[in-house]
Amino acid sequence: MNIQNPAGLWVRVFARVIDGILITVTLGVLFSLFYGDFFYEEWTWVDILGIAYVLGLPVLWSGYTLGKRAADNRIVRVDANKSVHIGTMLLREIIGGMIYSFTLGIAVVVSAIMIGLRKDKRGIHDFIAGTYVTHNKPGQS
Repeated sequence: MNIQNPAGLWVRVFARVIDGILITVTLGVLFSLFYGDFFYEEWTWVDILGIAYVLGLPVLWSGYTLGKRAADNRIVRVDANKSVHIGTMLLREIIGGMIYSFTLGIAVVVSAIMIGLRKDKRGIHDFIAGTYVTHNKPGQS
């Protein structure tokens, strides 16, 4: 395992907040334009765009989302800083998110403590997917 220049808790929280704002505002505007209401009870293509953003953009953009790019960090696999793939992101976001939900948020707190205290700055979702968040640019070792 070769973990280099891991990103800490608060810079990761900042990136998630930026992504959340971008997704919420963008999708909220789209909902308002197409449905006339910010809240809608059924899954639509707009929801699918939000999921595609979280799962797909890091695969296509060397581990970055717009929030991670703004925070100058990205997701990489622990095996030699390789780029993430769709399976990695499904494990990280969907399975990790399910664990956080099933534990009613307790695992989120545990994960935040892990990221804050561990030298490698990895949370539960990172262990599930075999990832970590780094400040290194693509190709930088």
